[in-house]
Amino acid sequence: MKCLCEGIVLSEAIMKVIKACSSRTTVPVLECIKLSAKNDGLTLSATDGEISIIKTISAEVFEEGELCVPGKFFADFIKKLEDVQIVLSSEGRRLDIKYADSQTSMQALSADDFPKIDLEINENSFKLKTADFKRYISATSFCCAADDSRPILKGCQFVINGDDLCVTALDGFRLATINGKVLSSTGNMEIVCPARTLNEIDKMLPDGEEETEIFVQKGMILVSSDNTVLTSRLYGGDFIRKENIIPKSFITEVKVDKDKLKSSIERAAILVRGDKNSLIIFDIAGDTVEISSASEIGNVQEPVKAEIEGKDVRIAMNSKFIIDAVNALDEQEIVLSFNNQVQPFICQNAKNKDALYLILPVRTGNNA
Repeated sequence: MKCLCEGIVLSEAIMKVIKACSSRTTVPVLECIKLSAKNDGLTLSATDGEISIIKTISAEVFEEGELCVPGKFFADFIKKLEDVQIVLSSEGRRLDIKYADSQTSMQALSADDFPKIDLEINENSFKLKTADFKRYISATSFCCAADDSRPILKGCQFVINGDDLCVTALDGFRLATINGKVLSSTGNMEIVCPARTLNEIDKMLPDGEEETEIFVQKGMILVSSDNTVLTSRLYGGDFIRKENIIPKSFITEVKVDKDKLKSSIERAAILVRGDKNSLIIFDIAGDTVEISSASEIGNVQEPVKAEIEGKDVRIAMNSKFIIDAVNALDEQEIVLSFNNQVQPFICQNAKNKDALYLILPVRTGNNA
């Protein structure tokens, strides 16, 4: 293999595909980036067995060939060569990197050991506006579980029924769901896509792209954009039905200014950010939501004016969960709906209620 390419172009491509390199594995080739020089392009591929990313860039190819290089070391090294042209050439299991008047060699692995990435994923598909897709991802993926105790909760559920789309995520303590539309689909479908995959797709898709088509087949998903192809495994199994979790009615409704509520919560959260549950308390009565927290450092009590309908409520919650939910809402006025101190409550925009965030309260000595 021998090819010439621009350092900045190569570096940017590496930074895209390296997200699919495995960081903890007993299979060394999964920590590698595969380089394939062919025709007038250089293709970079990486996979950890769950997610795969392939990126093709323009290059002057003198000799076709392929090999695998250690992903992290290659990325760090090429990052320092963004302002020069680079010649990559291979000699057996060694990659030579020539730049300006210098040359560096790096040990490599045979491309024969690299897993085959299946790109024949096209049995089913759905298409939606790219801006909407990115919004659905950012509105839900932060609520996915981070641990492996229930793997399916590490993903977002996409349910397509006609042209209606519903995306849902939950981690056992909170839930996010948003309703939207698809431009087209090959039929009704339900998939659970890893949050990690969705976040990489979000980064991969440019803001200006008008539409994105997502292909699905046999537990796999494929998305392509700008000479970049991402494939990923989907999670199998039954996802929790949100209809069984979200309360049908509420006895207390609070309409409040988003920025004022958020600022008060953030200040109260400072004193408890080292605690396990980062516990803050809402005392809802009259026309005020009093937000408080207490720790060995001190205590905070702040009243926030609000429009309140229904019974008084005192409820404890994880400050991070409520901050995340408030940040995800985009209207100036938001609505919080409660039943009592032990049942889940929800947060929504005051007008456009396509998105909903549910949070479980924290039981304290006063409400256990």
